[in-house]
Amino acid sequence: MKFEPCYIRLIESGEYDERMESLYKILESCELCPRKCGVNRLEGEKGICRAGVRLKISSFFPHFGEEDPLVGRHGSGTIFLTYCNLLCVYCQNYDISHLGSGKEVSEEVAAKIMLELQKTGCHNINFVTPTHYTPQLVKAIKIAAENGLRLPVVWNCGGYENVDTIKLLDGIVDIYMPDMKYGSGEAAKKYSNAPDYFERCKEAVREMHRQVGDLKMHNGIAYRGLLIRHLVLPNNLAGSEEVLRFIASLSKDNYVNIMAQYRPEYKASRFEELNRKPTKEEFLRVIKLAEELGLTRGLQDKHLYYYL
Repeated sequence: MKFEPCYIRLIESGEYDERMESLYKILESCELCPRKCGVNRLEGEKGICRAGVRLKISSFFPHFGEEDPLVGRHGSGTIFLTYCNLLCVYCQNYDISHLGSGKEVSEEVAAKIMLELQKTGCHNINFVTPTHYTPQLVKAIKIAAENGLRLPVVWNCGGYENVDTIKLLDGIVDIYMPDMKYGSGEAAKKYSNAPDYFERCKEAVREMHRQVGDLKMHNGIAYRGLLIRHLVLPNNLAGSEEVLRFIASLSKDNYVNIMAQYRPEYKASRFEELNRKPTKEEFLRVIKLAEELGLTRGLQDKHLYYYL
């Protein structure tokens, strides 16, 4: 069974160019994310994320450590973008997101990278932390599509999204994979300087689900839909119950990856309550809550082996 990515239809309709133009226009007074810094990135000004007008890529490769529906046999074609609009104090990729490790490339080079990942057999193109480069990536997707790209696009983001930006991605992104990091404004403010995180995240995830629906797969490989990640933090700092109840209210068929990978990184040691891994009991409590809410898609046994 062959699936055509949604961006092909949008390109053929002629609407794709209008979306791309609208997104580049935003860079004149950047409001791509809820920070709404208002800087003119086309003139070299930089906001909180510190991203410029050119794409900056840290690395790209077939990734076998992502969720099973993305990885399959040949891996997820992962492209790690430099910088981030969230900047969590416990960031595990701080060398990329905070320190700016990476290389500036043109949209044409980014398109060639996508085609190379497709050539190696990857099942999708997986943009990691793409929010602040939305216009450039949309342009790169079109260039790649005109040269033969036919893989679904995965929008692997931190969840702190401007819903208006997400609306402009309707018909371009096949698979949304947002984090839902916090159910508490207090924790979001303290650890990510984003007190409105949960409200903005809910708006964005609701729109993502409206666009693509629950995760759809063929032979175990995802080709369209929503896949949500939730990282369990120690001392229930992530507000897991609030997050899971929201997800269940959208659809009990949502695919949710409850992650146990947290470890103190970057500046986490400065916060006593963050300076340890979650206990087995803390993690299993979140798993049990998800099961009670009917959110069983994504609760693979491999996540439990982290502690057992």
